Amino acid sequence: MSVPPANTPRPHGSGTAVMGPAPGHGGDPARRPGDDGFAADSAEAVWRNREELVAVLETIATRRAAEDEIGFALAALRGADGELTAHRPRHIGELGVFLPSNNLLYSYVLFGLIPALYTRHIVMRPSQRALTQTREIHRIMSADPLLRGRHPVELVSMTQREFLGRCADAEAVVFNGRPENAIGVGERMGDDTLFLAFGSGPNPVVVGADGDVKQAAADILGTRMFNSGQDCLCPDVVFAHDDIADDLLTALREGAAEVPVGPLRDPRTVVAPLSYPDAVEQAAEFLGAHRDRVTFGGRADPRTGLVEPTVLDLPWDPSFAPPEFFAPVVCVMRYSTGADLRRWLDSPAELLRGMYVSVYGEHALRGDRAGTGVVLRERTALDAEDGNQPLGGYGWQAGHVRSGGRVTARPLLLSAELGRGDTDTEGPRA
Repeated sequence: MSVPPANTPRPHGSGTAVMGPAPGHGGDPARRPGDDGFAADSAEAVWRNREELVAVLETIATRRAAEDEIGFALAALRGADGELTAHRPRHIGELGVFLPSNNLLYSYVLFGLIPALYTRHIVMRPSQRALTQTREIHRIMSADPLLRGRHPVELVSMTQREFLGRCADAEAVVFNGRPENAIGVGERMGDDTLFLAFGSGPNPVVVGADGDVKQAAADILGTRMFNSGQDCLCPDVVFAHDDIADDLLTALREGAAEVPVGPLRDPRTVVAPLSYPDAVEQAAEFLGAHRDRVTFGGRADPRTGLVEPTVLDLPWDPSFAPPEFFAPVVCVMRYSTGADLRRWLDSPAELLRGMYVSVYGEHALRGDRAGTGVVLRERTALDAEDGNQPLGGYGWQAGHVRSGGRVTARPLLLSAELGRGDTDTEGPRA
C-alpha cells in the first residue's frame, strides 16, 4: 500500500468482520433475562441506516472516520451480550449522560443503546458543539421500526446547570468532558448517585532502542492522523530513544508526506480542516512557539481550519507537559535512558493524567503500568480500544468514579461499575 500509516483503520473498524449485516438475535444463550434482542436490533438499525448516519457524521469528521465509526458502533453492540454476562450490572431506573463533541454515534451506542439493556430510562445532553449532529443521530435511531416504542433514550437541550438539576434523581451519571469541569459536576451529585467521569491523557508512545521503527512509525501515523488527529486516544507525545530517533523521524516524515489532505467528504481524505476553531488556534500557537523544531509540515491556517500533517523533533525536557492536540501533529521528543522516562511518568502532573503508554522495544518499562498509565505492548491506544471493556488508566484526570462519597481513579466501564460489590475499590483514591 502506498499510504499504510494513514489508511490503517482501528482494528475493529471497517473490516469485513465488523461491517457485514447484523446477525439475528434468536437463541443466544448469553442473553440476559428480560433482554428482548434490543442490542441485536440496534446493530441492525445502525447497519441499515449507515448511509444516512455517515452523512451526518461526515459534517464534522472525515468520510473514512465516519465509516469506521459505523464499524466501532456495530462491534460494541455485538459485544454487548458478552459485556453484560461478564459484569452482571444491576438494573437501574435512570441514567444521565453528558455526551462528548466527537465520536457521536459511538458515544450514543456506548452510553445509550448498550445501557438500555439494564436501564429503564436514559436522558442525554448533547455537547453544544455537536448539537445538530447528535439530534440527527437520535432521530435516525429512535425512528427505526425495529426500535420504535422500545427506545428508552431521551435527548434534551439544556444548560449544564439545568441538566444537573435534571439528573438529581438519576441512579448513575456519565460525564464526558474536561477533567476540571468534572470536579464541579461530580461534587453536585448525591452520595447515592454513581458518577463516572471520562477524561483524557497524553497517551505517550515510547520507541526504545530495540523498537521496530517501521512498525512504530506506521502505528503512530495511523493513530495520530485518524480523523485529522481529532480523537482523545491519539498520542500527544512520542518518546524516541537517541539510538533510533533519527530513523524514526525519517520514517515519520516520509509517511506524513503521503497522507492525503482534502475535504471531509472525499473518501480518499485522511486529514481535512478541523471541526473546531479553537483546536486550530491551539495547534498554531504550539507550532509557532516551536517553529525551529518543525521538521515536516507546520502550517496551521485559522482561516481554512487546515492543520498540515506535522512532525516536530524536540530535545529531552523532563518538565515537558504535552498539550492535548486535536490536530495531526506528531510531537517527537528524544530521550537517553529508561530512567528518564520513568521519572517523567512518575511526575505529579503525569500521575494525574495517566491513561495509556504504548511501548515499543523499551525494556525499562516492563510492568503492566507505567506511572498511572496502562502499558500497551507494540500497539497504540486506538488499536487497543474496545467499547465492551473498561477505558483508560489510573490517572485521576484520565477517568474516575465517585460512589458513596469516595472518588477512585481507574479504567471505566459503566456496566462494570454497576456490577461491582460495595467493597471493590480497586485503584487509587482521590
